[in-house]
Amino acid sequence: MMKTAQTHAGKITAASLLVALGIIYGDIGTSPLYVLKAIVGERPITEDLVFGGVSCIFWTLVFQTTIKYIWLTLKADNDGEGGIFSLYALVRRYGKKLVIPTILGATTLLADGIITPPISVASAVEGLDMVMPGLPTVPIVVVILSALFFFQRFGTQKVGSAFGPVMVVWFSMLFILGASQIMHYPSVLKALSPAYAYNLLVEYPHGFWLLGAVFLCTTGAEALYSDLGHCGRKNIRITWAFVKVCLVANYAGQAAWLMHQSNPMLAGRNPFFEMMPQWFLLPGIIIATAATIIASQALISGSYTLISEAMNLNFWPRVTVRQPSELKGQIYIPSVNTILWVGCVMMILYFQSSTHMEAAYGFSITVAMMMTTILLGYFLVYKLKWNIVLVVFIMLVFSTVELSFFITNVAKIKERWMFLFFELFIFMVMYCWYYARKINNRFTKFTDLGKHAPLIKTLSEDDSIPKFSTHLIYLTKANNRNEVEEKIINSIFASKPKRADVYWFVHIHRTEHPYTLSYEVTELLDDKVIKVTVNVGFRIQPRTELYFKKIVQDLVANKELNLHTRPDGSTPYNPNPDFKFVVIEKFLSVENEFAVREGLLLNTYFMLKRLGQSDAKAFGLDKSDVVLEHTPLVYQPIQKIELTRNN
Repeated sequence: MMKTAQTHAGKITAASLLVALGIIYGDIGTSPLYVLKAIVGERPITEDLVFGGVSCIFWTLVFQTTIKYIWLTLKADNDGEGGIFSLYALVRRYGKKLVIPTILGATTLLADGIITPPISVASAVEGLDMVMPGLPTVPIVVVILSALFFFQRFGTQKVGSAFGPVMVVWFSMLFILGASQIMHYPSVLKALSPAYAYNLLVEYPHGFWLLGAVFLCTTGAEALYSDLGHCGRKNIRITWAFVKVCLVANYAGQAAWLMHQSNPMLAGRNPFFEMMPQWFLLPGIIIATAATIIASQALISGSYTLISEAMNLNFWPRVTVRQPSELKGQIYIPSVNTILWVGCVMMILYFQSSTHMEAAYGFSITVAMMMTTILLGYFLVYKLKWNIVLVVFIMLVFSTVELSFFITNVAKIKERWMFLFFELFIFMVMYCWYYARKINNRFTKFTDLGKHAPLIKTLSEDDSIPKFSTHLIYLTKANNRNEVEEKIINSIFASKPKRADVYWFVHIHRTEHPYTLSYEVTELLDDKVIKVTVNVGFRIQPRTELYFKKIVQDLVANKELNLHTRPDGSTPYNPNPDFKFVVIEKFLSVENEFAVREGLLLNTYFMLKRLGQSDAKAFGLDKSDVVLEHTPLVYQPIQKIELTRNN
């Protein structure tokens, strides 16, 4: 049996903690660059506003990040892997309607991959204006982002080792800068009292709507869960204690600076850079830029993983996936890289500054968090067997918090209306692909392979028919070990019957676990008709031909298979065994007459299928070993044809 085990970072070492700091906290760790600046904006600087803002930030980090994600959501690990698709794989059997929250959550997470890099990098680079006033920062941001996306194709293992140390420097800088201000004005720590948050939201004029800016402090929490597989739950929880102290210290330090500088208005200044000593400004900007690049890298890598999982769980069309390095789990998807690069560059060119992007940022992640809450509720009830009353209470608390954030972020729609088209596009692709495949599968007819085995044996031994191949392999969707599709039987016995020595029927079974790789063999006719099921985890890119050849080698070595030529299946004239894979692809028949929904779904599905990767490539088959056949999909045949004969 072929197996591969995914080793997760369960052990706690200095190296594992360093990796966690480098990978997990990029997004949430760079939020001090813009959050308090966004809260104050152009409002008069008062104690109610500044202390209220810091109090809201602190309690948001407590409720959303610490309790919901660090404590609760990290419990939902799928063999050590996290993210909305891993969570969906755990709970999908408990509710058919969970498909929609999953698609919405994945859509908004991908959208975050387009707006987070430009707002983070722009916030850091704009600090250069204090060193060189009037310097145009937009071209610098575009160059940095373009270089980042260009180097994705080479993998990140060479620079990835530096991520941890850089983030240690970054968080240490956050703490020192904040602590230096707190030491001068220790009274600022009273801002952590929830009373100030209450006053801001209830008493301060239009204070409730400032939650849209407050929410920016926790936008990285969803990405934190998605990166669970890289570091392990314990490493994340331990490092979060350090990260949270550094973040809170920096926010409190910014508040202290705001309350003790002489100007009654912020006037476009950034408290993060303003509280730096003048001599440290340039090094501080360089460190901040490095941290934002690392944050962007984590989101880009997360987007690749998200699309890869979506493909393997049948939510996304097959596209080319490459592995730029030997590092396990590291992938590169050219089409996603191009979409993200174009999106990020358009963002910075359209909004021009981080201040304008702040006004549009947050909506997507509130939706993603709400969808995770729905799936998490199912996980706590059905997997952890928690008391349903307790789960309902927990869900109500999080739903209230997240609904408040959502309402305040909906107000940002007018700033980001163009962005909705991108989100709608991703949602429709996932929705159409998933449900069209459901329709497609509904019209797939299966037959008992056993009843056709005698005729297959007769065909195999009929010397009057030219041999098609030594090993004839069909890919089948049939889960039952005794079944195959009717179209496969038709293909074997078509007008030119396919004679072979051994007939194989290979089923790729996608498991709910991320890194499963095993197989089962059923011989319906000794050495003649064999069904193989390969169990492949949803995070593994299938290499069907390699798996199949390894399985044949194992069976021959174990003397379970007697081949009709040489022991390894080769001939005196060819050192390689003669394999021929038959891939049967459906096309939409002209005989169909559709209802509106089905017509839209199926036409979109087949259009996306043409734009995407072929089944042969998607399943890892060598082009030279593949025969492609086409069969029509007749979903709704035309009922009445009015045709008259002319005399």
